[in-house]
Amino acid sequence: MDRVIIGTRRSPLAIWQADFVRSALEKAWPALRVERKAIATTGDRATGQAAREAATQGLFTREIELALLEGTIDLAVHSLKDLPTAMPDGLHLAAVPPREDPADALVAKNKWTLESLPQGAKILCGSQRRASQLLARRGDLRMLPIHGNVGTRIRKLDDSDAAATILACAGLTRLDLAGRITQRLDPQDFLPAAGQGALAIQTRTDDGRLSGLTCPLDHGPSRLAVAAERAFLAGLGGGCRLPAGAYGRFGADGELLLTGLAARPDGSLLLQRTLSVSCRDIPAAEALGAELARQLLAKGANEILRQAGGDGSPSGQDRT
Repeated sequence: MDRVIIGTRRSPLAIWQADFVRSALEKAWPALRVERKAIATTGDRATGQAAREAATQGLFTREIELALLEGTIDLAVHSLKDLPTAMPDGLHLAAVPPREDPADALVAKNKWTLESLPQGAKILCGSQRRASQLLARRGDLRMLPIHGNVGTRIRKLDDSDAAATILACAGLTRLDLAGRITQRLDPQDFLPAAGQGALAIQTRTDDGRLSGLTCPLDHGPSRLAVAAERAFLAGLGGGCRLPAGAYGRFGADGELLLTGLAARPDGSLLLQRTLSVSCRDIPAAEALGAELARQLLAKGANEILRQAGGDGSPSGQDRT
């Protein structure tokens, strides 16, 4: 009997994601025995400022990728938005399963929406991307830092005098917490992080066996959409710590549409543009993302991102 070991972080959401992939593999290959191995990462052990900066250094994925390279696990499952656009030599993105809702969600007390929040309300928000878009709509809101997993953030909201926080719809849905959503923020208007809502199945490039086993899990439209988003992010030279977002989707005519955003952290300036292309392969999707990044840079996004402290790496500030 064939056996596969999946490596994942230890958070409840990461465990859910790994188990989702395990179930999909077992359904596709009934004779396959799939095991899960939870791995503590440096980012998971970090606290305070170190936790907020951990993913800028790849510390939420490093130990898992090392285990994959060493062969102690056969594949890794990540939230795609946490995976750096440049992977270590010897590893590649083998599959992207069907994407969950990419939108952000307002989780607020008293069922408030963004429009009905009290004047000057406190918002727990650790993401410059989210904060910039919130402030562009409601300049009176007060942003307070937050970090931690989904459950931790909700507990911090409940135990504080803050009015709301922002989390990814996908994480809330996967953890059966969709009931806490008070407003879904349309991703065409409130841009998500590149890859938000999607899972990444990572394997060794020289492991043809795993590439074949994971092939049935790959969802073409999701893969192309996130490829465009990640190429846009790479083209800006930034990561999810920055006030930059992207949303790829297929229109009714079959074209891939990509909307990209770069913003000042205080919300005083948002640069946003949408491009589309007839797209059937990853190179075309990546070319779309690179072109959109080039156009926003030409409009001044480079100065915005420089002011925001862009360093070309993802960040743990946008954990979910």
